[in-house]
Amino acid sequence: MPGAVEERVDLARHSHWRIGGTADIVVRPRSVDELSRLYGWLAAQDLAHVVIGGSTNLLFSDEGLRAICVEIGSGLAGLRVEGNLIFCEPGAWAPHIARGAMQAGLTGIEHICGIPGTIGGLVYMNGGSQRHGIGEAVVRVVTIDPQGRIGSRTAEECGFRYRHSIFQETGEIVAGVELNLTPGSDPGTIRREMLKIMGDRRRKFPHRQPSCGSVFVSNPAFYAEYGPPGAVIERMGFKGLREGGAQVSPRHANFIVNTGGATARDVLALIQRIRQRVAEETGYVMEVEARFVSSSGRVISAGEAGVPVASNNAAGYDHGGSGRVMPGGFRKA
Repeated sequence: MPGAVEERVDLARHSHWRIGGTADIVVRPRSVDELSRLYGWLAAQDLAHVVIGGSTNLLFSDEGLRAICVEIGSGLAGLRVEGNLIFCEPGAWAPHIARGAMQAGLTGIEHICGIPGTIGGLVYMNGGSQRHGIGEAVVRVVTIDPQGRIGSRTAEECGFRYRHSIFQETGEIVAGVELNLTPGSDPGTIRREMLKIMGDRRRKFPHRQPSCGSVFVSNPAFYAEYGPPGAVIERMGFKGLREGGAQVSPRHANFIVNTGGATARDVLALIQRIRQRVAEETGYVMEVEARFVSSSGRVISAGEAGVPVASNNAAGYDHGGSGRVMPGGFRKA
């Protein structure tokens, strides 16, 4: 099997939530070529597998992982700057990329400076902060398809929209990213902006307890009607709510924290309870940003991993199993 292999790995140590059972096998490729050969080998052997990066927004099953886990990490974390372009391997850490851009006097990705994740995961989710997404700076993405073939996609072919990319649908791995930034900025000015962003994050978000970051997808388009998910959840009285060792953060209601000994079941129960109430009160089902990894290796929205959300309000909406996805992470019946 191509790559460095480790058996019986504690997934809780890899999860930002500090939750999860034991993975039978974790494989860490050390080059894009090795990753390609590994993916092709897994396909040829018809072996169940899941690909992870920094695991920032992943919730692992309490039962662990029987499928082969492919971890893209420090062995694939290189980056180089050429003019106004930055070339990143998929395991490159987002804050390191932001710092590299700052040192080169390049602006455009300051918003990722405080995001604890890899560029591969960031592109997969079109992640970012302050209403930005990394897709705004992407020129090209190197891909590996489910058969192990290396290819590439332009930014237009990546299907970027708010917290979404085509990679959530195709099964392709993000194997490299080319970013196009704006040159000519003073590194000191960029640094001050990044420090401001980091300061804002420290003031607003919980950081002393394990969490995955924002649980529910947010979008400015719904602010005028409802406000951000955290504010909606707080208004409905869920701030501080506990389920086992999991708690809706008293500091920011769009975070679920592990207060000690939390299980995946605890987190999923809180997510379902919140979605149910919001659906009943507003007619919308909030889309969940966090992803649940089952013991078989299936990766799905954490909102779809529990009991389906259904409303019993007077309007008679079926808020869970059907309806179209609306901008901003709310699905209206």
